[in-house]
Amino acid sequence: MTIDVNIAATPADAPIDAKRRIWSIVAGSTGNLVEWYDFYAYSFTALYFASSFFPKGDRTAELLSTAAVFAVGFFMRPVGGWFFGRYADRHGRKAAMVLSVLLMCGGSLAIAVLPTYAMIGAAAPALLLVVRMIQGFSLGGEYGTSATYMSEVAASGRRGFFASFQYVTLIGGQLSAVLVVTVLQQVLTDDQLRSWGWRLPFLLGAVLAVVAMYLRRSLHETATERSAEAGTLKALARHPRAFFTVLGVTAGGSLIFYAFTTYMQKYLVNTSGMTAKTATGVMTGVLFVYMLMQPAFGWLSDKIGRRNCLIAFGVGTTLTTVPIFTALANVGTPLGAFLLILAALAIVSLYTSISGLFKAELFPMEVRALGVGLSYALGNAMFGGTAEYVALWFKQAGHEQWFYWYVTGMCALALAVTLSMRDLRKHGTLD
Repeated sequence: MTIDVNIAATPADAPIDAKRRIWSIVAGSTGNLVEWYDFYAYSFTALYFASSFFPKGDRTAELLSTAAVFAVGFFMRPVGGWFFGRYADRHGRKAAMVLSVLLMCGGSLAIAVLPTYAMIGAAAPALLLVVRMIQGFSLGGEYGTSATYMSEVAASGRRGFFASFQYVTLIGGQLSAVLVVTVLQQVLTDDQLRSWGWRLPFLLGAVLAVVAMYLRRSLHETATERSAEAGTLKALARHPRAFFTVLGVTAGGSLIFYAFTTYMQKYLVNTSGMTAKTATGVMTGVLFVYMLMQPAFGWLSDKIGRRNCLIAFGVGTTLTTVPIFTALANVGTPLGAFLLILAALAIVSLYTSISGLFKAELFPMEVRALGVGLSYALGNAMFGGTAEYVALWFKQAGHEQWFYWYVTGMCALALAVTLSMRDLRKHGTLD
């Protein structure tokens, strides 16, 4: 299957100077920010639109339904990871990145105008599910291609620092979604937000996605070697160790990332007893500082190695997840919640700052986008995308603390996989 995307011509083998390298990182990461903003706008507005699509009268039940749709979107990611990874390896990173942001734009616009349950009945949540599947498909391709592109375009010796901007913009997408919701909370009443105000973040996301698409048209192409088997599952099958390494580390990394970011807003409301406005304020501050951490931890990985950073991540999260979640359940002030969540995410930064880079360093160019995208998407779908649903399911069953131990166990698995991984300073494929 071939999809032609009209993009500005940039010779793939043209030399890239420092100025163009920086521009490529900025343009590529801006599109990444917009895609993640569009995807996370759903999570951060769910408190307001849940009853419009799932009118059950019970807050936890409504949130459980929206979390299930959120999770289904994640299960489309492996399909998107396969399709866009193959496309990027065979036709170039730039074409794949333009197409993925175009699809996200369409999905965001569709949610902005979607009729509610009161208007069309059961068709409303069904349509919401379809749109989220399209967005999940798009985002499944976005991660692998952008991670691959930013790793390839970054200068050797500084890849950790430059590649960390993938998560700067990923977190920036979350932060932008939170900020938009915060502004709306200040200018609209609660009834207005629940009635129609929740649509505005999606409308804004659609507009921003069009801007990002045009920025990506000017990207420098990095995929200069395309063999006959580039981007095929047959070629990927030659690298099982790399594939399962990414899958194992992603299982723990994605799960704890979503537990302390997208799910945390609901946790602060549903378990800690905060108002939605207070929880949004706490998460806005947390995400801003967390975003600023990424380049520092990326720089650290350039000094001590990716494997050592991942080992520190595995040890730290295995030891601290249960105590931090337990303390948050009984936290007395917004400042206390802010400090606890930030402490958890500082440890998680050892993984997120180099998440795309260490994966790209495991695969050769001919199968890099497919290898990174598909293995990450599978791990993320099974564990990251289901984080909210599993957490809420345990809470509804009366065993909320079991979720803390579940996260801990998956982080311990990530640690075990990391310990078996080779030192990428000696065995990485980017050089």
